[in-house]
Amino acid sequence: MGIFRNWTRFEIGWLFIFTLVNIYLFFAWSDSTLGLISSISGMLCVVLVAKGKISNYYFGIVQTLTYAYIAYGYGLYGEVMLNALFYFPVQFIGIYLWKQNKTEQDVKGEDVKVKSLTKTGWFYTIVSILILTIGYGFFLKYLGGNNVWTDSATNVLSIAAQILMLKRFAEQWILWISVNVLSIFLWLSALLSQGGNDFSMLVMWSAFLVNSLYGYINWRKLYLKQSQEVV
Repeated sequence: MGIFRNWTRFEIGWLFIFTLVNIYLFFAWSDSTLGLISSISGMLCVVLVAKGKISNYYFGIVQTLTYAYIAYGYGLYGEVMLNALFYFPVQFIGIYLWKQNKTEQDVKGEDVKVKSLTKTGWFYTIVSILILTIGYGFFLKYLGGNNVWTDSATNVLSIAAQILMLKRFAEQWILWISVNVLSIFLWLSALLSQGGNDFSMLVMWSAFLVNSLYGYINWRKLYLKQSQEVV
């Protein structure tokens, strides 16, 4: 299958269905070209993350820049700063860190070692998220942004999830699930209140939600399999 070698039927089907939906929206609803590019590159990025592939970061570079530009047009300044100032440079850091932590039995040098978060790690993660969400929410309110608390929560959760992703923790997916649910609400609210034709953003986040559920299951399997191999 070439590019789809070592992909499951679910992964191929998931990507195919959501890509078709995006293309349909592009023509039926006069969706923006940038929105289509951002959505498809984003879906390729997250499905490759779920598979534990380093190549996810290359698509992440495209998605973060295009998404930041679209979010700016809707006054979602938290999303803009998150993607342009954090996600974009982090893609390059991720490429380096993941290449330093490959498994011995990798596929094309892309499978990475998976870790699991401890109870203490969870405690510090949750406390940090709560404190930063409140502080960042007031900052976005000062800037005059829209949906500041939802925007703040999605941004802080996204940063925490990205850090766990860089460190290869399977629990990153629990945070990504929360981010995706909040992001669907955020974009639905923005599109209904301000108008616009970037419905591909809703499709993208819905696809991300499905993928995050699959990603958690797959990474837990990878962690258990790698733990048994070590023993």
